[in-house]
Amino acid sequence: MNDLRVLWLPLATSALAILVLLLDVMSPPPVRGASAPPAGRMIGWVVVAGLTALLVASFFVDSTGTAAAGAFRGGPWTTFLGRVFLAAGILGALGGMDDVAERMPRRQGEYWLSLVSSIVGMTILPGARDLVLAVVAFELVSIPLYVLAAYAKTDSPPGNPATNGLASEASLKLYLVGATSSAITFFGLALLTGMAGTSRIDGLGAGAMTPLGALGLVFVLGGIGYKIGMVPFHHWVPDTYQGASTPFVAFLSVAPKAAGMSLLAVLFTSGLAAQRAIWVPPLVIFALVSMAVGNLLALPQTDLRRLLGYSGIAQMGYVLTAMAAADAFGLGMTLFFLAGYVVTNVGVFLVVHVAAQAGGGYGFEGLAGLHKRSPWLAAALLCFLLSLAGIPFVVGFWAKLYVFLAAWRAGLVGLVVAGIVLAVLGLFYYLRMLQAAYMVDGGDLAVPRPGLPLRLAIALCLAGVVGIGLWPAPFLDDAMRAGHDLLDHRPAPAHVAVAHR
Repeated sequence: MNDLRVLWLPLATSALAILVLLLDVMSPPPVRGASAPPAGRMIGWVVVAGLTALLVASFFVDSTGTAAAGAFRGGPWTTFLGRVFLAAGILGALGGMDDVAERMPRRQGEYWLSLVSSIVGMTILPGARDLVLAVVAFELVSIPLYVLAAYAKTDSPPGNPATNGLASEASLKLYLVGATSSAITFFGLALLTGMAGTSRIDGLGAGAMTPLGALGLVFVLGGIGYKIGMVPFHHWVPDTYQGASTPFVAFLSVAPKAAGMSLLAVLFTSGLAAQRAIWVPPLVIFALVSMAVGNLLALPQTDLRRLLGYSGIAQMGYVLTAMAAADAFGLGMTLFFLAGYVVTNVGVFLVVHVAAQAGGGYGFEGLAGLHKRSPWLAAALLCFLLSLAGIPFVVGFWAKLYVFLAAWRAGLVGLVVAGIVLAVLGLFYYLRMLQAAYMVDGGDLAVPRPGLPLRLAIALCLAGVVGIGLWPAPFLDDAMRAGHDLLDHRPAPAHVAVAHR
């Protein structure tokens, strides 16, 4: 029974996936001549309701403890990240409900099953304390995403020119990169397991680091770097963002990256804490080049999806800046940044999606005159871009401030200075988007009224960006408790004890 309590969130999310499957299989076939099965949209609402119920329940259920003979550990760390994944799933489901119904009316159940299945893997990954369980969760997160990226491969976005081949290309690139990432990560984990003689994460740092172990560590960092879009493993990001369905990209751009960051944190700051001197320097370098490359390559982009893809690469550099601090404060600020990034990035992608449906496409011309065509969407876009740029007083401001503070406290002064300079550079391409929305004539283009789910998703993102920005204290406290929870349960460096015998 204790195992069930600790594992309640993965189990409950799995039950939701089974319910989605049963609803899809048992729903009546479509009526002759109908464009979609009658139960298709209903399943989407079931997913939203189920994830919302789990998010509310996470505030009342205590999942602290261990399960599966210590292979999984629950606590504030897993609870905080579980809420992030559930929130991303709710926003992604709401934002994509109309798009799924329009572009894939007869395959909606399969779409929702894949989405929930990926979230199941995400809820397992932060609590995995055995490499076998971590590998299974890692793949469970990834494989459904390959399917979802190509889901609209035969359809064109509403109101836009045909782009039938882009979804297949996006999925292929995501799959090839994901397969490469998995192979590199698993090879690195095999080297670390061979060095330590155990698959338990808390035993990876028990012995002195060998050359093969150091090589394995580098492979793991590179493999997970593919998943989170870290430079130099970022090339799939802009192409996939441009080709896949934009509401799905809104989910893809936040939740899987947060899952990858959680695995990186568990492996390095917990299992390999004794080898901090080995993995912190490359982490600092990757953080710096990610911020630089992301911000610089975003400047010349004309497609907003590619621009936001490079922006996301830069944002991952900021997250790595906090993680490089390798202490409880840095981990807490990593989580706080990821939570703020979810509501910010999902929101900006959904606004761009709505604007593109007017027929202007995904270039800057799609945003032209948005403040006159749809004042509330323009105001939402303003808040989201201010948050991405780190301007007071929205959530992105506090996120960047505390990320840099964490690195400063850890003595990474040069990284902080470079990060601030590059953050200022990022203002230019965010201002280009605002210039198009507020200072360019939009002509006769009219923004179609979004459906209720899409409006609700944008409103929730806006409430999160502004609300957390005005009152960040509760979220900061929860993030700090989660950071301390991970580090307070890391093992003592056993090789030090052996050396003193």
